[in-house]
Amino acid sequence: MQKWVFEDAAGRFDIDLGDSNMLPGRFDDLVVPAGLELDYGHDRGLGALRDAVAGLYGGTAESVLITQGAQQALYLVYATLLTPGSQVISFRPGWQQSWDVPAALGCRVELVGFRPDLSFDVEAAEAVAGPDVRLIVANSPCNPTGRRIAEADLRGLLALASRTGAYLLLDEEYALDLSRSPALGDDRVISVSSLSKVYGFPGLRVGWLYGPPSVVDGCAQRKFLSTISNSVLCETLACDVLAHRERHLGSYRELTTQGLALVRDFARRNADAVTLVEPQDTPFAWLWLTTGEEPLAMCRRALDMGVLLMPGETLGASDGFRICFARPPKAVAEGLTRVEQVLRPVSPTVASPPVR
Repeated sequence: MQKWVFEDAAGRFDIDLGDSNMLPGRFDDLVVPAGLELDYGHDRGLGALRDAVAGLYGGTAESVLITQGAQQALYLVYATLLTPGSQVISFRPGWQQSWDVPAALGCRVELVGFRPDLSFDVEAAEAVAGPDVRLIVANSPCNPTGRRIAEADLRGLLALASRTGAYLLLDEEYALDLSRSPALGDDRVISVSSLSKVYGFPGLRVGWLYGPPSVVDGCAQRKFLSTISNSVLCETLACDVLAHRERHLGSYRELTTQGLALVRDFARRNADAVTLVEPQDTPFAWLWLTTGEEPLAMCRRALDMGVLLMPGETLGASDGFRICFARPPKAVAEGLTRVEQVLRPVSPTVASPPVR
């Protein structure tokens, strides 16, 4: 993904249907208190921000660590809980960090596929779980499939974690109601989220983890040794985002409702080439590409038309692509029109035989 976004696609598109976040907010949407001192921040995050995040879960601030986006939160969990030889179970397609970072730490990573309906294959996870399993990583709602983990599957993963002594790390970036997170009241579950995806402020680089205080303590120590603290300015702006949470989520719901309707129409018009996986509260959808072509090839043609998509190859899949629709409807409609022009592979021109 890093190469696709920052090298191959950089500067080549004017419509972004590839990134997985809400339409980015603007600095002038937020309020900076007059006289704010730009000193070092607190290693665990501003008290007001930790309280606000704890309120999302209905928990306490001692369970919260503010981080440099969800990416750092995930990294800190890996660095704190894993040792060489630990086993990590993760699901694919998904976020590459959950495979590459544990592997770089000397862990044995088992990648489990989803069931054909893209539900979490708990039985497959149970089958590969060994005596050294330390961490089970799941993303719900899932990037890139757009599917939430079913209650029965969640219970299965929780039971597996309990039975093996592992932690369940839940990436809940797209969860709109964190008060329902299983991290609340379960000392084997860690939840990670941020302001990047549904709030639309990835540039603030403000995320968090919510979990057992012992895990939070260990992660805070490692955060201090790397970045010390977050930016006081960014954390102050994050407080403003959460203070107006309903307004931001209202904009998110409006754009995703309008955009998803356009994607559904696109899928119906092109049913011979794509199959839509109906998303569950995500700003993007997964589409199976049924033309027999590699998604990367099609996405390259879309890029030539000025539209960024996310080919499945960047997410550990080879048979589909992700498309984000949390954009202004005119941009989504124009982007889909361009994609439609390059959706099917171009047949090579066959020269006519010479006339004799």
